[in-house]
Amino acid sequence: MQFFKAVKKEINQIHKLLLDKDSIPSNYLQNSDLNYLCPMETQDDLQARWWKLEEQFFKKFGKKPDVEAILFLIGIQEIGNFNPKKKFNKEQKQDLMHVAVCTLLSQSGYYELENYDEEKWPHFKQLKELPQYNMMEQENFLKDHILLYFENIGEPFKNF
Repeated sequence: MQFFKAVKKEINQIHKLLLDKDSIPSNYLQNSDLNYLCPMETQDDLQARWWKLEEQFFKKFGKKPDVEAILFLIGIQEIGNFNPKKKFNKEQKQDLMHVAVCTLLSQSGYYELENYDEEKWPHFKQLKELPQYNMMEQENFLKDHILLYFENIGEPFKNF
């Protein structure tokens, strides 16, 4: 058990380093997939934190959202013009989810905000290649970034 605690502590330190890409020695990590160190421990922690976030959403909206619904809401929050009566078409919904993904992954240096267009929509520049993960790993990668996003902004969707 002590071994797992030590590994988890190391994972958290590495994760913090990954958020500050300039502090990582070039030969330290070839990819940011930390699951090889201790997959069950990190996945259990991720799942527990995810359930807590789902509980907050349930209290706020009366429904348990999936990842796509959360991405959609993050996108709306990021463009900053929430109107409960506004209906989005399919393309706008996809664009909102794209804004959310870019915003989330900018936390780890994959994207950076480049500018805003005349309609005040953010545009991002990709800075580095995204990791190649299977579907489960992709979902966990996004969930981890969603959790980090809400840790950084505080109360989720207080403007809704």
